[in-house]
Amino acid sequence: MLISFKAYIDNIKIKTGKTPADLKKLGEENGFLKKGELAEGIKAGQIVTWLKDDFDLGHGHAMAIYALFKGKTN
Repeated sequence: MLISFKAYIDNIKIKTGKTPADLKKLGEENGFLKKGELAEGIKAGQIVTWLKDDFDLGHGHAMAIYALFKGKTN
């Protein structure tokens, strides 16, 4: 069974209490994003590690946030 991108994002909000906008703001504060865009040189693994460590997200959910940071919207 495939989980939709929206379902991943919805589950992340339930688990963390953070909206996509909240996570983007935190991504900016942590240097992963600059002006809403993925910062130069930032790799998926860096974001996955941050989200696993700080929010206890699994790999799939963390990759959904990485995709969000890269501009995916649905």
